[in-house]
Amino acid sequence: MEKLTKPVLKAVAAILALLAVTVVLRYLEEENIERRLGGYGDRLVRLWNEPLFSVGGLAISPVFLLKAAVFLVLLVFFSRAARKFLQSRVLSRTSIDPGLQYAIEVGTGYLVFVLGLIIGLQSVGLNLSSLAFLTGIIGVGVGFGLQNIVNNFVSGLILLVERPIKVGDRVEIGDLTGDIVRIAARSTWVRTNDNAVIIVPNSDFISNRVTNWTANDRRVRINLRLGVGYSSNPAAVREILLQIAAAQGDILRDPEPDVIFHGFGDSSLDFELRVWTENSLRTPQILKSNLYYEIFSAFSQNQIEIPFPQRDIHVRSIAASIASLVEGRQPLP
Repeated sequence: MEKLTKPVLKAVAAILALLAVTVVLRYLEEENIERRLGGYGDRLVRLWNEPLFSVGGLAISPVFLLKAAVFLVLLVFFSRAARKFLQSRVLSRTSIDPGLQYAIEVGTGYLVFVLGLIIGLQSVGLNLSSLAFLTGIIGVGVGFGLQNIVNNFVSGLILLVERPIKVGDRVEIGDLTGDIVRIAARSTWVRTNDNAVIIVPNSDFISNRVTNWTANDRRVRINLRLGVGYSSNPAAVREILLQIAAAQGDILRDPEPDVIFHGFGDSSLDFELRVWTENSLRTPQILKSNLYYEIFSAFSQNQIEIPFPQRDIHVRSIAASIASLVEGRQPLP
């Protein structure tokens, strides 16, 4: 009930403010000003109502600008109130995906604002068809430096409608990895594991390659490459790795862990442990570290060698003096 009361009180306050502005404007009508201010009133009224310019046959005066400013403030307020009401009273009680809830909420806010703006323009007698010349002005503005803003805004609409990413997704773009926490009109907020929010232009998610780790579900596979000495038994290595994976609580049982024998390397037998996790989606390095600790301990207990690079050197020719020195026929200097 409290969540519903606050928006209602704000709406009532906004309506009262609009009524107060209307009363003041009525009070400052020509006859009132002339009666109270004498000769100065006539001049003030003319300045207050004198058109500055015209748009589509509509005279734009200072009093019109004041009313338009109040109208826009109220329109922004009501669009935000509609978003909050929809989220708190409707969407939060459904089983809709949180990312889709956010897209519906933002889209509703945009729709309320645009419809309110159209209704407001028509209510003051402005013929919208006469504003066709503004399209050319906007096109010139885009050509002179607003193309990035327009590009990011359109990209934001595409992200909300097509939803290749959504709020709560784990994404990787370039060298940045983090969670989507907000998709705004111009940019998207990505929160990293360091709790830092990186603001990325929306166009980057449209024009660049993006890895979405949670597009299908929140299960991800983590791969650990390792090598053992040639004296090790591959079957024993596989058994040890699977036992270590089974003992980790953050590793899923379905799909089950598996071990791949990649082949014979220069100095080692190469294996890969592949595990699936859901809880460690945001902290894969911690899971890898825990597994490496356990693998090193288990290999040491089972006398399985973790090799380092080795090279065999074959010498084809050598000086006679060096050969005699090596064979011990010539004393050291």
